[in-house]
Parts: sequence; C-alpha cells; structure tokens
Amino acid sequence: MSNIGKLRQSNNSQLASEIDSLGVRAKLRYDLEAIGLSSSDYGNIVKEIPSAVLFPTSIDDIIELIKFSNECPLPFNVAARGHGHSTRGQATAHNGVVVNMLSLKKHYKNGNGIKVSTSGNYADVGGEQLWIDVLNATLQHGLAPVSWTDYLYLTVGGTLSNAGISGQTFLYGPQISNVLEMDVITGKGDFMTCSRDKNSELFYAVLGGLGQFGIITRARIILAKAPKRVKWVRMLYSDFSLFTRDQEHLISIKGLEYLEGSVMMDYTPANNWRSSFFSPAHESQISSLLKKHGIVYCLDLAKYYDDETINSVDKEVEMLQKGSNYIPGFTFMKDQTYVDFLNRVRRGEITLKSKGLWDVPHPWLNLFIPKSCIMDFNAGVFVDIIHRQKISTGPLLVYPTTKIKWDDRMSAVIPDEDIFYCVGLLHSGSFSDSQDLDNQNNEILEFCDRAGIKMKQYLPHYKSKEEWIKHFGSKWNIFQERKAQFDPRMILSPGQKIFNAV
Repeated sequence: MSNIGKLRQSNNSQLASEIDSLGVRAKLRYDLEAIGLSSSDYGNIVKEIPSAVLFPTSIDDIIELIKFSNECPLPFNVAARGHGHSTRGQATAHNGVVVNMLSLKKHYKNGNGIKVSTSGNYADVGGEQLWIDVLNATLQHGLAPVSWTDYLYLTVGGTLSNAGISGQTFLYGPQISNVLEMDVITGKGDFMTCSRDKNSELFYAVLGGLGQFGIITRARIILAKAPKRVKWVRMLYSDFSLFTRDQEHLISIKGLEYLEGSVMMDYTPANNWRSSFFSPAHESQISSLLKKHGIVYCLDLAKYYDDETINSVDKEVEMLQKGSNYIPGFTFMKDQTYVDFLNRVRRGEITLKSKGLWDVPHPWLNLFIPKSCIMDFNAGVFVDIIHRQKISTGPLLVYPTTKIKWDDRMSAVIPDEDIFYCVGLLHSGSFSDSQDLDNQNNEILEFCDRAGIKMKQYLPHYKSKEEWIKHFGSKWNIFQERKAQFDPRMILSPGQKIFNAV
C-alpha cells in the first residue's frame, strides 16, 4: 500500500487527499521505525500513534505543515518532539503529525544552530538544540547559561515549554526566567519574534506553556562568565526538620551557586543511577546509617571556582557549612570540572543503557510543595507511603526554591508561597510493576488533597478539563484566551490533553 493509502486509512482523510500538494511531502515519513519512535517517549507508558512524522529541513517546513492543517475542514494535530524525554505522551499526536525537531540540526548552513554574542552575553539557540551542545558551544567563549536542568540531553524548546529547573533555580530562577527573546511558530502558522517588549503576550504564553501556543524555533539565552571547576558537597541528616532548615538557610545567604537534596531509603543503595558520588567505603558507612534510621536525607551544595578563586574556595565552602546540623562525620566532597558536574547524570544514563535498563517505564511524579506543608509531606509521603511500601527504586529529590525568581506573567504554575519545594519522585519500573508505582503516585496525590497541601504538579499530567482548571487556578482564563489567540483551532500539542482531554 502506498504512503497516501496508509494515510487514507487514518482519521485524517483531508490530510491524506491533499498531502500531494504540499512542498513538505517528501519530508513526511510513514514507516514503522519513524512512527514507532514518535508514538512513545522516555516514560514508556503512553502510546499514541501518529499518521506521519515530519523531518523538517527548515523552519518553513513546519510553517507550511501548520498552515495546511489550519486550512483543512477538520484540522489534524501537530506535536513538536525534541529528545522525547516527556513521561506521559506529552509530545505525541494521535492520528496527527509529529515534528521531529532534531532533524533541523542537520541542516544549518554554517553547521551550527548556536550563535554566541560575547558583547551581549547571550546565545541565540535553535529550539531543537540540546542543552549539552549549548554548554559546549558557549564554553568556547568562556561563557555559559546560568540556569540548568539536571539532565542536559534535553532540547531548549522542550525545557522552555515547561520551566527548566535544577539546583540553580533558587538563585537565577528557572530556565524560562533567563530568556530574552524567542522566534515562535504559532498554532496559526505565523512566524513571530517575541520578547518582554515585542509581542509580549506570546512571549509570556509560550514560556511554561506546555507547547499549547507555538513551537519555539529560537531562544536568546542569558549567559555569564563560566567557572572552571566545582566543589560539590554532600551532607547527611536523619532529622528532616534540620535538613530543611539548613536548606532554607543556605538559599537565603550569598555565596552558594547550587543546592539540591534527596531522600535515601534503607532498601536502596546509597548511590543511585543518577550519581555514583560515594566511594565503596563511604557506601558501607551510609548503609549502616540507613539501617539505623531507615531514612536519611542528603543535602547537596556546590561552590563554583576558577583560577582567580582557587585559593579561597575551600574557606568559602567551610563558611557555607558552618552551623549546619548534619550528622557529625557524614559530610563528603568532590572536586570536579564544571562540565562534569553539570553533565553528571549522563554517566548513569550510559550505564543503564548498557544494561538494557534505560528504556523501561518511568512513571515519574514531579511536584511543587509549599514550604508550610513540607513537614506534613515528609511524614505522609516519604515516611508513610514510599518507605512503608518499599517499591520505589528511583531517585527521590527534594529541595527549596524561591518564588521571587519566577515571572507570574508566564504560563508556568507554582504554589503561592515565597519558598516552595521541588519534589521529584523519579521512579524506574518494569513493564510488570509500573502500574504499582502509578497507584502509589495516585495515593500520594490523594494524600496531598486530603491533607490540604496546595501543591502544583510540575510536568503536569491530568485526564480531565476540571483537573486542568484546578491546576492553572487564577491563570486558567488567560491560558484559555491565549489559546484562542494563538492556536484557535487547537492544533498544537494534543498529548498534553488540556483542550482535548480524554
């Protein structure tokens, strides 16, 4: 059967019958490999089969596709897919067209979609570019972005459509707070440059907008002088209140560049796949500590330095640790290059891939928890659900950040408190037990609801419009208005299931 014949069997007969007239026809693929790779994501939970996959060689290809959909009596959905690291099918397009954004990387005339301005301290970066490539390109000029994600093999357009958070967020804000300008293809197929001063409504809509308003094809990212090395410190706690008190103190003082935290359980090893920080001797010590306490909390902090500060950095780290309430004797330090520190998760990925453990279900749950509720969350979730059930084997992250570094005009949603906690329950499962982990996630969400914890999901996943309305709260009306303005036929990012909820 011909490609067109296959398309005619899809729900989009208009797409099938008129596809011949499109200039992008030769760049659409319908083969099992292309369709299969675009039907799922890192989560390995949701499977939504598109009718076709576009491998664009220019931005004009994407514009043509979206405009064509708008002209159809029954428009077909379009979803931009970067590195496919979503976990709930957010970048899928059932019976629509998935745009493989990485295809653009091969077709730059100068071979590079990253242009660094040393005079302006910014980089113009294609939405399809990976953050690891942005890091490497900017370092050649002695510069680097200031706000990161823990994992760098994500596209710029992908993280900016959510927020982009890590241990630097308390200081610089999420990645969406560090964008000066963007080029965006809207759901109407319009190509628009936007910033805080130009087409600002689109600028604020797209940042954290879950792909609902446009496809980011270029972002201008703020840069600063790059350090050369990092002192990475871990301190262990058995008391959650002391752990959070120290975290909150550290983000309130000057001198710290990075802070995260995690929860260690007595039924899992001290080192997890994201980090082999501890030596075998230290692992043995920590194992004994875990047997004693059941749960141990790990505070991560980092101090950057270079040739100018190499003689003072140890003293600065000592001052940062002064007065901390960690368990005596349980502080550990690594000295790494800046690149190795930022790219720390990559080594774990390579190890898991070599063991066939990367492409498994990842029923992740990411939450923003108000500071006022974090003690209740620890008791009700970390202690009474996760530790009691002993089925979660992935990293458990918990660290504070500051509301003041977020821009409320953007689409991203956070709790209404000055300090809130980023919680990442990064479960890895098997195809036989992923439902058990999802059931645990639901139990956690039900607990938060019962306990009156006004949390917000990060990388949100909901199944009804009512849940989305509750999620966006006071932002829902403007979110709807922006959708009507920039994607009135509701073409973009159907996998989020916001305006086409199941």
